[in-house]
Amino acid sequence: MNAIRRHPERARHELTDLYAVLDAAAVGTLATVAADGTPWVVPMLYARIGDVVILHGSTGAGALRHARAGAPAALSVMMLDGIVVADNLFDSSANYRSAVVHGTLRDVGEEAEVSALEAMSDALVPGRSTEVRATTRKERAATATCALTMDRWTVKVRDAPPTRPAVTTGGAWAGVVPLRTVADPPVPAAWIDSEAPVPDSVRRLVEGAAGFVTAAGDTGP
Repeated sequence: MNAIRRHPERARHELTDLYAVLDAAAVGTLATVAADGTPWVVPMLYARIGDVVILHGSTGAGALRHARAGAPAALSVMMLDGIVVADNLFDSSANYRSAVVHGTLRDVGEEAEVSALEAMSDALVPGRSTEVRATTRKERAATATCALTMDRWTVKVRDAPPTRPAVTTGGAWAGVVPLRTVADPPVPAAWIDSEAPVPDSVRRLVEGAAGFVTAAGDTGP
């Protein structure tokens, strides 16, 4: 874990805190340095599986190929939980949960590739991997499945009302506007049978309290 110097009271220090933030989100921003020395940053779907983060992308992505060879990488995740409205602009803020993980990317290996992809899918849509056909060899060859180690990390959380002012300012309203992600009813593809039932995995996703609630297991690939 890295030390947090700016608002250290918002830091969280346990691995369980890190896991809670990673498991609550579905999208992070992966950053590394490309082979030519230029910065490379891209938003990616991910899932935490045990003590690594699983990501996947195209085998044709040059920067990802470089990172998979052991280049340093970092994943940043943030969820905006509320807008903090103070009685002045200076003290206005946001409630959030964030994490930054520093490590190295490695290929999960051919033996673990299928289980890693299935675990990632099930973290996003629980149970979906049991409802569809198996991934083909051609699809696997086109997919780079990587594991990011958690060598260093930070977690910050703000979950509080606005700071009470030392001097009141004439009754201006102050408080928090909570924000959350929800799932709307599923929209079927135009080419499927209109009578086809919504699968259990999608129904569970919609019925969840949030649009993307991951439940990755604790067994590494």
